[in-house]
Amino acid sequence: MTAKARKGESGKFATKPAKFQGGKVGKDKHGGGGSGRFQERKKQGKTTRGKAGQSNYRNGGQSGKWKDGQTRKWRNVKASYSEWKVTEKDGEMTTRKEHTEKFPGRKVVDPKLLEKYGRGAGVNVQKIRKWNKPMIHRIKMKEQKMKEAEEEAARVELLLTESSGQLEATEGTYTAHITQSDIKKAVDITTAAKGFNLKLEYGPYLMDYTRNGRHLLIGGRKGHLASFDWITKKLHFETNVMESIHDLCFLHTERMMAVAQKQWVYVYDNQGVELHCLKMMHRTLQLEFLPYHFLLCAGNEAGILSWLDISLGKEVIRTRTGKGRLGVMCQNPYNAVLCCGHPNGTVTMWTPNSRMPVASILCHTQPLRKVTVDPSGRYMATAGVDRQLKIWDVRNLGECLKSYYINAGASHLSFSQKGLLAMSMGNVVEVFRNVVDGGCKKPYMQHKGGNTIHGMQFCPYEDVLGISTYNGFSSLIIPGAGEPNYDALEANPYISTSGRREAEVKSLLSKVPSDLITLDPMSICQVDTPTLQERIEAKKTLLHVRAPKIDPRPRYRMKGKSGSATMFKRKQKIREDAQRGYLKTALWQQAEAGLGKEYFKDKPDQEQKEQPTVLDRFKPKAAKKK
Repeated sequence: MTAKARKGESGKFATKPAKFQGGKVGKDKHGGGGSGRFQERKKQGKTTRGKAGQSNYRNGGQSGKWKDGQTRKWRNVKASYSEWKVTEKDGEMTTRKEHTEKFPGRKVVDPKLLEKYGRGAGVNVQKIRKWNKPMIHRIKMKEQKMKEAEEEAARVELLLTESSGQLEATEGTYTAHITQSDIKKAVDITTAAKGFNLKLEYGPYLMDYTRNGRHLLIGGRKGHLASFDWITKKLHFETNVMESIHDLCFLHTERMMAVAQKQWVYVYDNQGVELHCLKMMHRTLQLEFLPYHFLLCAGNEAGILSWLDISLGKEVIRTRTGKGRLGVMCQNPYNAVLCCGHPNGTVTMWTPNSRMPVASILCHTQPLRKVTVDPSGRYMATAGVDRQLKIWDVRNLGECLKSYYINAGASHLSFSQKGLLAMSMGNVVEVFRNVVDGGCKKPYMQHKGGNTIHGMQFCPYEDVLGISTYNGFSSLIIPGAGEPNYDALEANPYISTSGRREAEVKSLLSKVPSDLITLDPMSICQVDTPTLQERIEAKKTLLHVRAPKIDPRPRYRMKGKSGSATMFKRKQKIREDAQRGYLKTALWQQAEAGLGKEYFKDKPDQEQKEQPTVLDRFKPKAAKKK
């Protein structure tokens, strides 16, 4: 179909194709089917269509109505169409619904994992009154979000692909009979290289690992100090400080370390250059570093505890324990509380917010030799001179879970990330499993060294136990000791230089104030209900106080001074004086409770007004006004 040629035009521009028109005009002009895109198209007895909800399922002249007369919304029509749309696959006709059933969706989470991450029973909505529908809706939405969070937390374990190994002994033998040489022969070359020995001359030695388990710091009593990457055996620095070393530890990165020497504590970098000399920490015996608070904690010979903020170079607090020499100390990684062992057999817990211990436990009847807390912060192990090993529940300090008798007093204790407990007695190291459930009857592994052990620690994220002796350092392979899946945002063993810089800046920005260190860290997020209720009641009492009714009875006066008008004025004055005194007392109580304005509080900053004298009449008017 073409339109008439315009006047004066010729060739291909002489004619112009006509456009299809829709609606009633198009129906009259082009046929009963309407415009082209709304027509029904038939192919070999099979009806198809271009858009959902069009003329196939509607009557010719009715819009949005089904043939049976029922009306539905457009979104329902579109949703129903997505289910029945016909698709062709392998020469067969299948519906979309049948085709998508082969891919049901996300993998179903194990119910046991859901119980592991469960947050208890939800709120019973049936007990809420029906008229409070907004509250019911908010509670339902909150419960739904909590269920989704539980499911996502359980689903994350699907990404933990690595699993921790363990030793398995043959029939008639024990795992404690397996030596380090047997393990090195059975494992691969990379794992075998993690077990090595260093023979040194300036012992006895102390040691410390970084948080990611990649770097090692060792120090001898005669002044030898060295730091190196123990996996690649790359030496960072090695020096002699020319003083005795009593303890050492890494700070927030491997580029800074604190060393407790004969007199004071010194801070070195990874090149062995002295950065600071902390003279406020005198004669220090034990050092601990709190990574999330950037606090360096020290205990000295006089029994004084001190906290130093290394990000500001300012001492937070210094307090005296009053229990003698402080040579046993460790930190609880869960709440950053210091646990100190004393010669009287007690363990005290300290925070920088109090000059008194927040908790004190009588663990042994004789002096303590070592105290350690597992990485989860749940259990504490103590060893004393009385040849006893006790396991305590830190969440319930008055309860001793297990008590074991050992052959000799344990000099060092260390928990691994997977719950193994290493214990040293002289030159012998024994590793136990399931100490909370009574697993100290037979050791999991045993190693006998050549000299007395002076330091011991499990390496994070590695199946390695490091021990420092009088003449060197030894790295022992302990299968199943380390956490196989590490969090790269928390501690990354393979972090790059730029990543380390970014992590250091982020940790400084997210530093936790020392004021938030408490025995129960969850109490910060909770409301002290009894105290709050008392304050509310006191506030109601003080803010809504009313003066009591007073019935004044003035004495009768003679000579016309007890008339009706005079008597009324005298009663009114007595009543006002009594009310004024009562309200003044109430305002004093408000000021002391901090509920109202401090009307009567002394202000030393302001100058006190001078008492008026007889000679004030000779002062000028400006001075009188002042």
